Amino acid sequence: MLLRSEIGLYVAKIGDRSASATEIRLLWSYIHLHLACHPFSSLLSFPRRCLPEPLVDPSWDRSMIKLFKIKDQKREDAANSSGRAPVKKQSAGELRLHKDISELNLPKSTVISFPNGKDDLMNFEISIRPDEGYYQGGTFVFTFQVSPSYPHEPPKVKCKTKVYHPNIDLEGNVCLNILREDWKPVLNINTVIYGLILLFMQPNDEDPLNHDAAAVLRDNPRLFETNVRRAMAGGYVGQIYFPRCI
Repeated sequence: MLLRSEIGLYVAKIGDRSASATEIRLLWSYIHLHLACHPFSSLLSFPRRCLPEPLVDPSWDRSMIKLFKIKDQKREDAANSSGRAPVKKQSAGELRLHKDISELNLPKSTVISFPNGKDDLMNFEISIRPDEGYYQGGTFVFTFQVSPSYPHEPPKVKCKTKVYHPNIDLEGNVCLNILREDWKPVLNINTVIYGLILLFMQPNDEDPLNHDAAAVLRDNPRLFETNVRRAMAGGYVGQIYFPRCI
């Protein structure tokens, strides 16, 4: 995660309009994550113009789901009256996910795809191509499996791309707090995606899944950078082979 000094620097840059788009996205995504997990944080004292738009009001969210249900029922009634096959009813989780996906605001470096077609919104992939940092130029694909009980349960996220990263193990498991104990229904798919982007911008050696990579990042950042480039180019880091992803 961002250090307090980095947060202050980004806020200052936004104030004098010298911040890059990436820095603004990082700050906003961090504030979204932090305020959702720690609502009484001192971040609330940040200048108002630096804060993102308010998080979704749960009561508004329930109203929207009710509205989607009414529209879905009307479509089903119309299909039945015309003799067509009955329309499949959507669960509350599908309705919420449909809204989340329709409201995605992704950077150009990130792409969403639906391998099973858009009729299956509950399973999709996100491709992230970092434009700066250790992992610049690499392409990393994540699978999302969303349960019908979403947003009361977080999506299951795994990395399909074998990557040398302290917070992603060799089986593709991802260490991201909002996918575990810090998940809240107010969070959404957009928040998770920006959390994944943040992992590539700010890999964290304090909460690792790949302990060897974390130790190298902590003790020898230059060697860590060399290992990352070697892995992305397609090669061995120690005894582990990484397919090319750059």
